[in-house]
Amino acid sequence: MAGASVATAAGSGLAAANPDDRVEVNIGFDSERGRQAALNQADETVREFDSIDVLTLRLPKQAATALENRGDVRYVEENGTMHALAQTLPWGIDRVDAEIAHANGDTGAGADIAIVDSGIDADHPDLQANLGEGEAFTKCRGGQCNESWDDDNDHGTHCAGTAGAVDNAEGVVGVSTQATLHAVKVLDKRGSGSFSDIAAGIEYVADQGWDVANLSLGASSGSQAIEDACAYADDRGVLLVGAAGGSGPCSDGCVGYPAAYSEVVAVSATDESDTLASFSSRGPEIELAAPGADLRTVSSGDGCDALSGTSYAAAHVSGVGALLAGEGYTNTDARVRMRDTATDIGLPSDEQGYGLVDAAAALGVGSSDE
Repeated sequence: MAGASVATAAGSGLAAANPDDRVEVNIGFDSERGRQAALNQADETVREFDSIDVLTLRLPKQAATALENRGDVRYVEENGTMHALAQTLPWGIDRVDAEIAHANGDTGAGADIAIVDSGIDADHPDLQANLGEGEAFTKCRGGQCNESWDDDNDHGTHCAGTAGAVDNAEGVVGVSTQATLHAVKVLDKRGSGSFSDIAAGIEYVADQGWDVANLSLGASSGSQAIEDACAYADDRGVLLVGAAGGSGPCSDGCVGYPAAYSEVVAVSATDESDTLASFSSRGPEIELAAPGADLRTVSSGDGCDALSGTSYAAAHVSGVGALLAGEGYTNTDARVRMRDTATDIGLPSDEQGYGLVDAAAALGVGSSDE
């Protein structure tokens, strides 16, 4: 996640060099006299800068040390290297073949994903380019609340990263890399939200005409108000994706609400071995499975965390839904398409539903993955 810093003379390869070894250094000088002294010691001039008082030279290590002790030389440093900031392809993104979709030009551009959750970190460098509008139905509390819909819990930011982190040179990449992410804050700093706030958030998403609503929240009992809001959103073309919950293992089914409502795609969580994650709820309502164990995704600030939960499994499916929406699929068509192209990973139907969601297959892109 972090790039290498340029090594200084102390503790670097330069410091470890023998006196007669030839080294390549950057020399900062204060005067023409210092500049000339450095040039006189050089075996080779690698670069003379036009506007800053710096030279890059090759010379014996003992000459570099002598220059470092001059009053008209500001510093002598090894000409080290920096590297492009690393971007991680999380195993879950790879497992659902999202990177294959990206390579084919399918990025979710033009689609809208509402993260109905604790908000989204408005300043995260791996999300900013994809952030759209936001609305808060509960207050954001704390110094990080630069927007009313900012994330004071981190959960919504995690989900947003999995669903739609930007494909850039840092952090992670999401399932959908160019869909617009909208923060609909219905959960507070403790990660809790009232039925009323959640229902209002879902209603709001429907009224905006957005394509996908990620519902990585829930309870063991339902709410008629939330069910009404889900029916309203479904009727108005929103693909509702819900986390099955973390009540597993259970024998009689334990899918939480709102995932258990018929209008919502209920998603269970799998691990890297394609087995059901031990914590994942299961039951007849499960429609799709997706990666949800030890996944790397963004966190508030500019970092990344490894996390587990059906919340992140749902976010994978929301990202695939956005990829399909970007290609013109309606909510109903996208739901059917994800079912029809899911990968059977050999689990019972109450654990995997139709199977593991597959972005490439849903988009009709070939993949060699099993």
